[in-house]
Formats: sequence, C-alpha cells, structure tokens
Amino acid sequence: MNKIWLLGATVCMVLAFGSCKPKQSAYKAAYEQAKEKESTAPVETAYNDTEEVVAPVSKPRTTDVATRQERIRAAQGEDASGLKRYSVVIGSFKNKTNAYSLKERMQGEGYKALLGENEQGMLRVIISSFDTKAEAIESRDAVKSQFHDAWILERQY
Repeated sequence: MNKIWLLGATVCMVLAFGSCKPKQSAYKAAYEQAKEKESTAPVETAYNDTEEVVAPVSKPRTTDVATRQERIRAAQGEDASGLKRYSVVIGSFKNKTNAYSLKERMQGEGYKALLGENEQGMLRVIISSFDTKAEAIESRDAVKSQFHDAWILERQY
C-alpha cells in the first residue's frame, strides 16, 4: 500500500514539475515578434550635405559643484604631500585589496593615484588633488567619461 502511494506521489510530482517548463513555441513566437519589429523599424537614410551642423551645447563651468567634506589623511605608506584640499575620487572601498588594486591600475594608466583614509576607515582612491575647487572640477569633468561616478572630496583639517 505504501509503495502505491509513493509511486502515485512520484507520478504527480513529475507531471506537476514537467508542465511548468516554458514551451519552445513561446520562445519562437517572441523571437519572431522581435524580428518583425526590427524589420519594420524606419531605416535611416544617407547623410544629407545640405543640413545645418549644430554645435553641441555644454554646461557652463561653475564652482558651485557639490563636494563631500571629510577629514582625510593619506593611507599608510602613501605620500601625504600629494593630498591637497580638493581631490577627485574615483573609488571608495572598505576592502584594502580592492582599493590598492584600483590604485595600481590607475598608476599603470599614467595617473598619480594615491589612497586617502577617512575617520571611518574607508579608503578613497584619489587620481588628482588640487588647492582650488575650479581645478578639481575641471579634472573631474575630464575623467567623467571614463569614471562616471567620480566626485570631489573637500579635505577638512
């Protein structure tokens, strides 16, 4: 009697889990719909020489960019003279291995990267440091294409 129940339960489980699989026809239908939309999308024509070329508009550079203010010091083994009032930070890590890895990679790419450590023990990977905020903003804007989340740190003494 127990064997019959066990066999019945097994058959029910196989049928229940077997019917949950998505059917190949559903994938095929979705693929065909996507291909149809792709083929009906408008195709861009060749460049017209008579069109007026418009220069891109850029934001005016201002010094009212938000900065984060922290008490920061050069991390152990770093040159403290390279850390000025305004720094461009490209990474922030609690894990020392990750911070040192990014710093070494940036040095390999030609940046004068250094590590700063705040009071909470977070390691900031700094690729440039300046005395003026305007220089820091210019530097941050220059690396913004490579490091989308670069930000400016104002050092508190």
